[in-house]
Order: sequence, then C-alpha cells, then structure tokens
Amino acid sequence: MPVSRSLIVAVAVQLACQLFKVAFYSLKQGRLRPDYFVSTGGMPSAHTAFVSALTVSVGLHRGFASDLFAVAFVFSAIIIYDLVRVRTAVHAHSQILALLVEKMQLRRKIALPHLVSHSIPEILAGLAAGCGLAAAAHFIL
Repeated sequence: MPVSRSLIVAVAVQLACQLFKVAFYSLKQGRLRPDYFVSTGGMPSAHTAFVSALTVSVGLHRGFASDLFAVAFVFSAIIIYDLVRVRTAVHAHSQILALLVEKMQLRRKIALPHLVSHSIPEILAGLAAGCGLAAAAHFIL
C-alpha cells in the first residue's frame, strides 16, 4: 500500500520534534525526561511543526496553487490559531485549578497537566522546524 510522501515527512517531523523535547528538557533539568515525548507543550511546538511540515510538503509536491495545498494551509492555520488562543486559555484555567486544589488541601492528589499551551517563541520554533525540515526532505528525496 503506497503511503503519501507528505504524510511520511509530517510524521517524521513530529517525531523529531518530540525527541528534541526529550533531549532539550532532559539536559535543561539534569535528568531524563521521557514524559516530554508525549507532552502537549514545550519547545518547539510539535503540533505547529507537524501541520506546517504537511502544508509545505504538499505545496512543494503538488504545487502551492493546488486545492490540496489550500486545504492543508487552512487546516494548519486553524491548528496554530488554536494553539495561540484556545490552549493558552486552557493553560491559564489549569493553573487556577491547581491553585484551588492546593488551597482546598484535598486529600486525594489530583493530577493536572502542567504543559498544555505554547508561547509564541515555541510556536515560531515549531513553524521554522516544520517548514525547514519539510523543505529539506523534499530536496533530499
């Protein structure tokens, strides 16, 4: 069964970004942090890298004037907008809930996610990684 070259590139970029997060935060914190492989936040934004790699790969492979590129671009814009606006609000709510849980001194520990959003530099790093790696993969393959 043939698989889309653009899909392979996008998944490879996603995995590379998640592995980078593990290495980056392990070095930064001085201990192995494999949990960052499945984290939804941090540097770089793997979601942004994933969708931008797909979009650039489709554009380079099918043409930037194609309908397929247009669909990928709109999809990417929605995902990135969501990262900037909606998930930032979710992160703020998570921090407020964590403070409330701490103040209420609940007997049962409630696990709240600590990384659910991205800063603008993390999103820009994901965008650069996704576009750059997709372009590199296109010219190498």
